[in-house]
Amino acid sequence: MTADERAIRNLVALWHSATAAGDVATVLGLMAKDVVFLVTGQPPMRGRAAFEQALRRLLGAHRLEATSEIQELYVSGDLAYCWSVLAVKITPLSGGSTVSRSGSALSILRKVAGDRWVVARDANLMAVSA
Repeated sequence: MTADERAIRNLVALWHSATAAGDVATVLGLMAKDVVFLVTGQPPMRGRAAFEQALRRLLGAHRLEATSEIQELYVSGDLAYCWSVLAVKITPLSGGSTVSRSGSALSILRKVAGDRWVVARDANLMAVSA
């Protein structure tokens, strides 16, 4: 495993742990300012600010736990892609049933100043799990 591959795997793990801890600032630091998220049935979410607003709204009412299994990771220069199978549990803070979602996600990452990787584009195909 190369240093870049290890750095990207660490980014994915940090994203999950920071989200579970409600650490929005850390999650935002893992993405490009011009990031775009594609989610089934929704218009593209463009920019870090749009993601922050959505994440804060979600974390204000829910606890999130996510795991992922990387299926493929490829690095070429300052660009990389990471295909993973993602599973997320969304539990209302007020009580109630946990909703589980799972599916494939494909992230495009970009290396920025200081040899740091950030998510530039992300396509998420999660659906409610049975």
